[in-house]
Amino acid sequence: MSSTDALADAATAPRRSSRSSVVQSTGKSEADAAPTAKKRKAAAAAAGDDSDKPAKGKKKAKADAVEAEGEAEAGEPAEEEEGKLGPIDIGDSLPSLTLKNEKDEDVDVSSLTADKGLVLFLVPKADTPGCTTQACGFRDIYPDFTGLEYNVYCLSADTPAAQSKWQTKKELPYPLLSDRKRVLITALGAGEGGKTKRSHFIFEKGGKLIDKKIPVKAGDSPKIALEFIKAQASTE
Repeated sequence: MSSTDALADAATAPRRSSRSSVVQSTGKSEADAAPTAKKRKAAAAAAGDDSDKPAKGKKKAKADAVEAEGEAEAGEPAEEEEGKLGPIDIGDSLPSLTLKNEKDEDVDVSSLTADKGLVLFLVPKADTPGCTTQACGFRDIYPDFTGLEYNVYCLSADTPAAQSKWQTKKELPYPLLSDRKRVLITALGAGEGGKTKRSHFIFEKGGKLIDKKIPVKAGDSPKIALEFIKAQASTE
């Protein structure tokens, strides 16, 4: 065979693919490689499923925590129920209930009528125009109440700090009681929709409720309360 013929045969001879060479060198066929790839894919998927589990666990734990918190919040009113008082009406006595005064000191309201009568006037919010009118009205005739053996107290849902500031600003001569949860305010019938109705209540010595005005005008409250006490004194 001539050199020309040899070159022609080499050019027309089928070329062996490099892929076949790789298969031969590894000793594995393409068919053998396919199951291995599937196994690896399945293993990876399984690993992915496992990695998802902690995340799901965290989500469930978070959901459980939220639910528990909701149950705790739902249970809070039960605690408030224990602090609630029954309605206080004419003829009823002041209950034993501890409130803070403007000095942030504890005061048992049942002790306020141990030695004298009590005028308890309620204001919606300290240091507002109407409430200041009512408070200053009691301030201006305060000696008339004490002369008739009656103490005067202001009651509101304000903080002791706010009450103290108001007391100093307006030179109020009587104590102020803070009923933050409106426990006593509600029992007196002056708490509605998270608000306090302007009013006043008169308790005789010993604690029995003998008069109430609810609602009452800010300017009228002090005068009406004093007139009632004077009328009571004249009949005794």
